[in-house]
Amino acid sequence: MSYKKIETYDEATTAGLIKNYKEALQLLGEDHEREGLLKTPERQAKAMQYLTQGYQLDAHAIINSAKFHEDVSEMIVVKDIELYSMCEHHVLPFFGKAHVAYIPNGWITGLSKIARVVDVFSRRLQVQERLTVQIMNAIKETLNPLGVAVVIEAKHLCMMMRGVQKQNSVTTTSAFDGEFQKNSTRSEFLKLITADLH
Repeated sequence: MSYKKIETYDEATTAGLIKNYKEALQLLGEDHEREGLLKTPERQAKAMQYLTQGYQLDAHAIINSAKFHEDVSEMIVVKDIELYSMCEHHVLPFFGKAHVAYIPNGWITGLSKIARVVDVFSRRLQVQERLTVQIMNAIKETLNPLGVAVVIEAKHLCMMMRGVQKQNSVTTTSAFDGEFQKNSTRSEFLKLITADLH
């Protein structure tokens, strides 16, 4: 096989989480030793480490790994970036899509790095409002562009599965900096992310 992806997990963290998840199952009235749950605490421990891997990632380093000097100053938009995160209030998922744009000021980055920056901050315990601003700030601080815009649309299971139980609600957040604070630039960005250009 020419390519093999290997996942690694910190042994001490995994062991501690397994212990805690076993106890949680018992407190909920379950038998963690029954057949269907035997490996569940280990799976949970590994899943939670995967879902929060953003704490170990550096968005600035990711952008800088593919930073190129270019004399362009037109808007670059990467839209419909899938995102999966965990609400920090109930540790339930929220998911949706991010739309990110920037106007270069001498520097660009690889397009996949924009999507990776979204992952860095979404793979943490989050609130959508903070997530939106963190993505914007990482691009702003690393590329020093003329402007950055981020819009996130997401569905929150903490609203859908519990509490008010509103299955069709969508939360939209936005953050704009530099040229995107001007109505004309912001309007162009919003038109591009809502247009079906395929």
